[in-house]
Amino acid sequence: MNSTIKKDFFLKPALQLAKELLGCILVHRTDELELSGMIVETEAYMGPDDRAAHSFQNRRTKRTEIMFHEPGFIYTYQMHTHTLINVVCGEIGIPNAILIRALEPVDGIEKMIEFRKNQPISNLTNGPGKLTKALNITMESYGKPIWLPPVYIKEGIKPEHISSGPRIGIENTGEARDYPWRFWITENKFVSR
Repeated sequence: MNSTIKKDFFLKPALQLAKELLGCILVHRTDELELSGMIVETEAYMGPDDRAAHSFQNRRTKRTEIMFHEPGFIYTYQMHTHTLINVVCGEIGIPNAILIRALEPVDGIEKMIEFRKNQPISNLTNGPGKLTKALNITMESYGKPIWLPPVYIKEGIKPEHISSGPRIGIENTGEARDYPWRFWITENKFVSR
């Protein structure tokens, strides 16, 4: 059985943690069932110096407040009609986070299909808004520890090959749009693109 990842795992620089999360399992456990997927794609956001980060120039708002706290807490936010899930990482006071971009479905696939309105398995979790809908992760997870249920990360596999490239959907961020801070398990069919 895969064990839950401990709190100190998240006390790492964002670029390192973004790669080390690949192959781990994101779980949402409810009273009724467990929904989970293997993390296959992430993006690192490097806070104060990263124009694509919500915390660029140490911008501290009600929304970004959790990013300035301890690593290992969940930073959720809404984009259009989607909730996106991030993991705060690094040192306290330096607002870095990892966006979980895509999962490979593992447990509770039938329920994920229901939550995603009968989408095919290949389209259930291959994007940050899709995966939160499939696992029924909402804004209620904001500020909660990602090493404890109901939404938590547990050990998975160590990917053989990891690819990297520019992050997605950040066209208006100057040079930051070209930083190769998106990481994915090479040739995994559930990667967003």
